[in-house]
Amino acid sequence: MQTTFEQKRTGPATVYTEDRPTGRSIRRGLLCRCPRCGEGRLFKSFLKPVDACSVCGEEMHHHRADDLPPYLVITIVGHLVLGGYMMTDLILPFSTWMHLAIWVPVTLLGALALMQPVKGGVIGLQWALRMHGFGGQEPAPEEGLPPRDADA
Repeated sequence: MQTTFEQKRTGPATVYTEDRPTGRSIRRGLLCRCPRCGEGRLFKSFLKPVDACSVCGEEMHHHRADDLPPYLVITIVGHLVLGGYMMTDLILPFSTWMHLAIWVPVTLLGALALMQPVKGGVIGLQWALRMHGFGGQEPAPEEGLPPRDADA
């Protein structure tokens, strides 16, 4: 796989303007790899991303995944667990305690197993869309905003 990078000089930092396919970046993030090169590790601990990729040097410290990964994990695990519960309840006559013994561990393990890949996918999405500092420029306020009301 050959990657080409075009460099532009804009002051003290070098900005890379390579193609950033969204699907590839999310897939690399889901595999817990750097969304830029696909080689370096994305996490240094369970949910703590590395400051910069050890292979290509892409900075990761400024990502803002915040609450999106837990919301996605809750949605995915909730649908799977609820569907599984409803299907087993139709087929097998389990008591409430048996369902709790089955579905509580499945829910916890599923949520823990999905959290890191989903967070990596969100970081990959932010990198592909050049959000939160991944575009090479510092975030700045928009030019055409109305003046702030001093009375408010």
